[in-house]
Amino acid sequence: MKRTAFLFPGQGSQSVGMGEEFYREYDIVRNIFDMTEEISRINISRLCFKGPIEDLTRTVNLQPAVTAVNLACLAVIEKENIDCHYCAGHSLGEYSALSAAGVISKEDTARLVFKRGELMHREATRNHGAMHAIVGLPMDTVADLVAEVQKDGLVSVANHNTELQIVITGAPEAVEKASSLAIAQGARSIPLKVSGAWHSELIKGAEEEFKAYLDSADFHTPEKSILLNVTADSSEDPVEIKETMGRQLCSPVRWYDTIHKLMDKNVEIFVEVGPGRVLAGLLKKILPRDYPAKIYAVANMKQLEKFLKETS
Repeated sequence: MKRTAFLFPGQGSQSVGMGEEFYREYDIVRNIFDMTEEISRINISRLCFKGPIEDLTRTVNLQPAVTAVNLACLAVIEKENIDCHYCAGHSLGEYSALSAAGVISKEDTARLVFKRGELMHREATRNHGAMHAIVGLPMDTVADLVAEVQKDGLVSVANHNTELQIVITGAPEAVEKASSLAIAQGARSIPLKVSGAWHSELIKGAEEEFKAYLDSADFHTPEKSILLNVTADSSEDPVEIKETMGRQLCSPVRWYDTIHKLMDKNVEIFVEVGPGRVLAGLLKKILPRDYPAKIYAVANMKQLEKFLKETS
């Protein structure tokens, strides 16, 4: 089998109707939704299938909802006896990747993301924040702009998504100022529809509590290689992985570096396992045109059939 990576999306991939086809088709998917609803005490299936999008997008609902769909898509792929060599997830999606790699159970995955969503929601209501995507400038330039504004306000890099797409996060005024400096250098700045300043010091209040909660979950040696957001590298040590996940809330997501690491490992098949095509879109911007890879998304029956037909 060609070297394959399963990639799991996070917040921003959601849409009303996600997961519904697989839910109707597979008992294993219904079981995952039932488990997630029992843990979160949220009607995840109704939110995913009927919305409204405003309720679905609230981080306390969204985190268990997207994770349930990620795990459902993974279960469907695994039922077809398709496996991977590498796993990675973008921010929230990293917990689904940990489950896919055998590091944590599905039950612990659902518990952790629900608690994560609760704590992030709490901190977002205490500390209003903003996030903007800066498009058109490289990382070094954006980092310099952020450093300049940090003298007067709280702002930092949240996600390094592609060579020329970097998300900044922090206090609204500081984010606006950094965005203005980026625009002056020819970039575009796109405000993101988020309820908090994720991956910033503004949600630092959630970090210590979440680290303590992480200790309630059993972390195991990975069965497949997993690349972590904080380091853009793999680890075989469950203790190290747990410690790294404790820092993930307030650390930048090094997605661009993660994909380059997978390229270094000669991955030829990239599969977005979960709703939307956000990660597939980023991949198309990162991978060189002459890089020999196929990109798939598996979130509904049509996509699954195409994936199975072309890879079997």
